[in-house]
Amino acid sequence: MTNSNPSNPTPPPLDRRKFLKAASFGALAMSFAHLPDFFKQEKMGIVVHSYGVRWQSKTASDKYPAFMDAIDFMKHCHAIGAGGIQVGVRDWKEDFAKKVRDHRERLGLYLEGSIALPKKQGDVASFDHEVKSAREAGASVLRTVSLGPRRYEALHSYHEFQEFQNNALTALQLVEPVLKKYRVRLAVENHKDWRAQELVDILKKVDSEWIGVTLDFGNSLALLEDPLYTANTLAPFVFSTHIKDMAVDQYEKGFLLSEVPLGQGILDLQAIARLCRQHNPKVTFNLEMITRNPLEIPCLTHGYWTTFEGVSGMELAPVLKLVREKKTTLPRIDKLNAEELLAEEEKNVTLSLDFSKNTLIFN
Repeated sequence: MTNSNPSNPTPPPLDRRKFLKAASFGALAMSFAHLPDFFKQEKMGIVVHSYGVRWQSKTASDKYPAFMDAIDFMKHCHAIGAGGIQVGVRDWKEDFAKKVRDHRERLGLYLEGSIALPKKQGDVASFDHEVKSAREAGASVLRTVSLGPRRYEALHSYHEFQEFQNNALTALQLVEPVLKKYRVRLAVENHKDWRAQELVDILKKVDSEWIGVTLDFGNSLALLEDPLYTANTLAPFVFSTHIKDMAVDQYEKGFLLSEVPLGQGILDLQAIARLCRQHNPKVTFNLEMITRNPLEIPCLTHGYWTTFEGVSGMELAPVLKLVREKKTTLPRIDKLNAEELLAEEEKNVTLSLDFSKNTLIFN
């Protein structure tokens, strides 16, 4: 898709200079239309969700042993040539955080954490502990999500969506002092919950140099947004990314959406990556290649639309046109046994790593 969107034109870079300066990227980020080699990330990182099958797996496998903790995960990612990891930091004790730090430094990897937002004031102490542990291990960026489930599955009216917005804003306001105390940035993902401008509006209300975005390259399609439009809107606030490629197919209630190895899908990965680098030369590219059955996006049903206001058929039509033109047979895991599923997951990750080394701008 292009970033042409009649009802959602590419937005102006609102507050971009102010935001980047506050986030310590400064005017440097705006000075290069084509970034020199020393700004390019040498190796892509890996999100733990890329190993959703193998992470703490109960399957006994000699070839694909389970990753029981962040250190197991880190060692494997280093062995296959990744540059870093993004992994959950919940319940990390001080001694474990120090072990993660030691392994990370020895292997020369970067670390990003994944963390849940507090639901109420009483949860902030736990959040504080997790941020402190992550910082001790060497993480300066933590990815989070505001909702968790998909918007069109978890919410059933625009009123419910407004409540979600208010709760998300409150949570971000609660954690801002913690982030400032430990000098750790929180990156909110567009996780099939926020449309791009909705997320920007929340960030502007929080107005903190410590809170920005994890830009997921493909999630926006599920909410009928052109990925390039989403990238243009969110890149001025980007701290981290989930890089993925997507393939599509039709089904009776809308369309199917599936992660595929990088370079095998429909996304303009190079263009989105370039936008992120342009706005933040320090941004990380973290592979989220989830091996699973296709997701159903029921955009032709009434229930799908109940949480939206001001979204029209003008935005649905281009997506359905894209699906019709680019539809393909999507990968499924139904018939794979446990060992075959582990093998498929590893293949998808390594194919994506190879593509990133040979093709993308952060070689």
